[in-house]
Amino acid sequence: MTLPQHPGSLTQALYLRAKQLIPGGTQLLSKRPEMFAPEVWPGYYQSCNGCTVVDLDGREYTDMSIMGIGACLLGYADPDVTDAVTERIRRGSMCTLNAPEEVLLAEELIRIHPWAEQVRYARTGGEAMTVAVRIARAATDRSLIAFCGYHGWHDWYLAANRRPKGEGDSLKGHLLPGLHPNGVPEELAGTAIPFQYNQIDQLQQIIKKEGKRLAAVVMEPTRYSDPEPGYLEQVRELCHQNGSLLVIDEITAGWRMHYGGAHLKYGIEPDIAVFGKALGNGHPMAAIIGTKTAMQAAQETFISSTYWTEAVGPAAALATLKRMKETDLSTKLNALGHELRYGITPIAEKFGIPLKLLGHAPITHFQYDHPQAAEIQTYITIQMLERNILAGAGFYASLAHSSQHIQRYLEAYRAIYAELQEPVEKRTVDKLLKSPVKHGGFSRLN
Repeated sequence: MTLPQHPGSLTQALYLRAKQLIPGGTQLLSKRPEMFAPEVWPGYYQSCNGCTVVDLDGREYTDMSIMGIGACLLGYADPDVTDAVTERIRRGSMCTLNAPEEVLLAEELIRIHPWAEQVRYARTGGEAMTVAVRIARAATDRSLIAFCGYHGWHDWYLAANRRPKGEGDSLKGHLLPGLHPNGVPEELAGTAIPFQYNQIDQLQQIIKKEGKRLAAVVMEPTRYSDPEPGYLEQVRELCHQNGSLLVIDEITAGWRMHYGGAHLKYGIEPDIAVFGKALGNGHPMAAIIGTKTAMQAAQETFISSTYWTEAVGPAAALATLKRMKETDLSTKLNALGHELRYGITPIAEKFGIPLKLLGHAPITHFQYDHPQAAEIQTYITIQMLERNILAGAGFYASLAHSSQHIQRYLEAYRAIYAELQEPVEKRTVDKLLKSPVKHGGFSRLN
C-alpha cells in the first residue's frame, strides 16, 4: 500500500485523500471519523490484535469502543479463528466445487437452534436480512413488512422513509435517524411499516389494518432493554394468527448475551433468525436459519451469489462458535459490562456529569442528558485518544478485554469527568474543543 507523503500524520492525511476518492469517506457510516471526533479520530489501522489497535503512524491504542462494530466478540485476530482461516486459505478458499464447511456449519447451527431445520448463507448482515425478507415474502406470497429496529441499508428497509414531504422520519427511534431514501423507488412507499419495541398495540393496529397483506414481522429480540413479560410471545402469536412469519434479527444482539442468540435466552422460537457480525469474528459471514416450512421458499425464488460459496466464512464461523462455547463467552462479556457500569456511575455522580447508561451490559451505551451532549462526548473521545484509548459513545465488551482494561478506562473517566465538571455546570463545554463536534447521524460530508 502506498501511503500519501505528509509531514504530519499519515493516518489523518490518508482520510483527507479518501474523502476525495470515496463518497462518504468510508464504506460504513459507523466507521467515519466524524462519528467520533472530526479531524482527530484515527481513521485507519495497520494492525490489530486482542483489543490493541495500531494506526498508520505507529501509535498504539486500547480499543474500548465498538470492537469492529461488534463483529469481534473474541477480540481481534483470535488465534484459533486465524488458524482455521489460514489453513482454509492454504488449501484454497474458492473453487468450482462447494466447500464442505457450509454443511458442517449448517449442522452446527441447527444443533444450537433445535427449532430451526434449514440454513442459507450470505456474507454481510444487511444482505442476509434482505434474503430473509425475500424468503418471507415468497413463503407467504405477500408484500408488506412490519419492522422494529435497525436492519440495514437495502431498499426494503429504507422504503419506510418513502413518505410525502413533511411527514417526518419513520426510522427515527430505530437506531439511525435521518436515513435518506434517495434511490429507493417511490413505488415501494408503504411496504415497510415501523412499530416501537414493547408496544404491542402498535403491531396490533398494523395487523388490523394490513391483515393478509403482511408477509412478516421483522424485529430485533432486544437492543436497549428486555422485552416486557409476554411481549415476544404476543408478537409470535399475532404473526401466526395472521399467517405472517416472525423474523428475528440477531445481527447485533447475537451471541454476546446468550450462546445462540437473545431469542433463545427469551425462549422464543421464530420462523427465521438472521446472524451476521460476530458469527465470523471479523471474517465476512452471515446465516439465515429457519423452519423447513419457511426456508423451502428459498427454492421458489432466485437467491444466489458467487461469494456466498467461498470457504473462509464458514471456516471462521465454525472456529468462532467453538471458541464461544469453550470460553462461556456471554457470561464473561456480561461481567465486564457490569464492572464498567458499577464503576462509572459513582464517578459521574461525584463530578455532576449527567450520564445515562443504555442497553445491556455487554453493549453499554453512554448518553449525556445535557444541551451540549455531543460536545461532551467529543471532548471525552479526544481526551481518551490522548491516553491511547479508543472511546466513543459505547463500549462493546470482548473476550480480549480484562478487568485491568476496565479499571484503566475508569481511571481515565475519573480524570476527564473532573475536567468537565465546571464546563458541564456552566454549559461551556464547546469552549474546550479545538476541533469540530461529532456527527450524530447520517449526513453528507461535503
